[in-house]
Amino acid sequence: MRVGWFRASVVPLLLMIHCRLMVGMPLQVNLPSSMCENTHVCKPNVAEQTRKLVVLLNATAQDLFSIYLDRQGDPFSSHLDELCNANGTNFPDFHVNRTSRTKEIMVALYKVFAFLNASLGNITRDQEELNPTAKELLERLHNTTKTTRGLISNLTCLLCTDYKVSQVDVTYGKSSKGMNVFKKKQQGCQVLRRYVQVVSQAAQVLLPHLSQA
Repeated sequence: MRVGWFRASVVPLLLMIHCRLMVGMPLQVNLPSSMCENTHVCKPNVAEQTRKLVVLLNATAQDLFSIYLDRQGDPFSSHLDELCNANGTNFPDFHVNRTSRTKEIMVALYKVFAFLNASLGNITRDQEELNPTAKELLERLHNTTKTTRGLISNLTCLLCTDYKVSQVDVTYGKSSKGMNVFKKKQQGCQVLRRYVQVVSQAAQVLLPHLSQA
């Protein structure tokens, strides 16, 4: 009798608890993700706006790197080539030129700035910790991140609507979490130095393709 009463009382209670725990939990559905899922019709001037954003990033990149380098101090400022060699990063190569198809250039740009956006997150977090009073540096990092995200949004729209590209394989740099102070500074130095080089190439390559778009 006691066993029957236990089952009759406890089992429904367990079912009720289980149901309550399940309410509100998101169902995990394995669907292929696409960068075009939330893309709408592009604005009429999106191509020109994209070009202007790249030009803006190119115009401010060197100053950002110089200020970053200055705030890290020695040995980075005195051993730039040795410690800030960009080969130590996974920064995407920019193997396109003015004769490349516009679609190829858009894909290459997307890879570069998707990588940069993630890297800027690491660098900004580290500098907020290591140089919390470096207002100019932090402001430039935040502004560059904001511009980069706007550029990615434009590139996404162009790729999805004009070039029918719904997926781009992107790579990201190493997370700086867990690194010591020297490694954090070095990774930021490597990424920003390479960024200066690549965004300059991008501005030159992009001009004839989007200036008349």
